[in-house]
Amino acid sequence: METKKSSVLAKQHRAGWYFLTPATALIVIMAFWPILNAFIMSFKTGSSASMKWASPFIYNYQRMFQDKLFIRSVGNTFFYLIIQVPIMLVLAMVLAQLLNNKDLKFKGVFRTCIFLPCATALVSYSLIFKSMFATQGLVNAALLKAGLISENINFIGTTSTARLVIILALIWRWTGYNMVFYLAGLQNIEYSVYEAAKIDGANAWQTFWMITVPLLRPTIIMTVIMSINGTLQLFDESVNLTSGGPANSTITMSHYIYNNSFGKGVANFGYSTALSFIVFIMVAILALINLKVGDQRD
Repeated sequence: METKKSSVLAKQHRAGWYFLTPATALIVIMAFWPILNAFIMSFKTGSSASMKWASPFIYNYQRMFQDKLFIRSVGNTFFYLIIQVPIMLVLAMVLAQLLNNKDLKFKGVFRTCIFLPCATALVSYSLIFKSMFATQGLVNAALLKAGLISENINFIGTTSTARLVIILALIWRWTGYNMVFYLAGLQNIEYSVYEAAKIDGANAWQTFWMITVPLLRPTIIMTVIMSINGTLQLFDESVNLTSGGPANSTITMSHYIYNNSFGKGVANFGYSTALSFIVFIMVAILALINLKVGDQRD
C-alpha cells in the first residue's frame, strides 16, 4: 500500500514538472538568456555590426564615471525620486484614508476619478501636459487671466520649471495607482480596531500612526519599492514632455541609455547595456534597503 502511495506521489510530482517545463523554458529563453547576452555585451565596444571585446575589459564601466552627461542624468533621476515619490505616496495615503470613510457618499465615483489618470497612455498624458504648459498653453492663459503673472512663462524651456512640470505630471499619473493599494489595505483592517482606539482616547493622529501605519507596513514597503523602481526607469516624460531639455537638464538615465542605443545614430549597445546594469544595481540596492528598514520582525 505504501509503495502504491509513493508511486502516485511520484507521478504527481512528475506531472507538475511537465506543466512547469514549457513556462520555465520560455522564461529562460525570453528573459534570462537575453540578460546574460546583455551582460556579456556590456564588456564590448563598437557598433552593432562589428563589436569587439573592450580594452581594458571594464572600459564601459570606467567610462560612465567620467561621462558628465550620464552623471547629470543620474542627478536628475534622483531629484525626481527624492521630490516626487514622498509627495505622491503621502497624497495617495491621504486620499485612501478619505475614501475609506464608511459615511462618505459617492465613494465609487471619487475612486474612479482619482484612479482614471492611470488608464491614460504614458505618451498621451505626456503630450497633454506638454501642451498645457506650453508658452501659449492653458496654464499660462489661466495664470494671466487670474493676474498671477504679467507675461507668459516658458515652463518647458526653463530648467527649474521643466523639472516641476515632470514632477507634477508624475504625481497626477501615479497617485491614484498607489491609492488603490492603500485603500485595499485599509479595507482589510477591522473597523473594531479603530473603535477600540477611540474608546481608549486616541486622537486621529495617534490612531493613524500607531494603528494604520503598522498594519499597512507591507503595503507601504511594496509601493515605495515600486515607485523607486519606476522612477529610476523614468523614460516617457523625459522623452515626450521635455525631450530631455533644456540643454539636457531634465534628461533621465533611461532616456540617456536610449539615446546611446537608438538615438542620433549612435548605436553604442555595449556602453548602453553597461549603463542598464548600473541602473539595475541601483534598483536592487534601494529595494534591499527598503526591505531591511521595513522588516521589523524579531
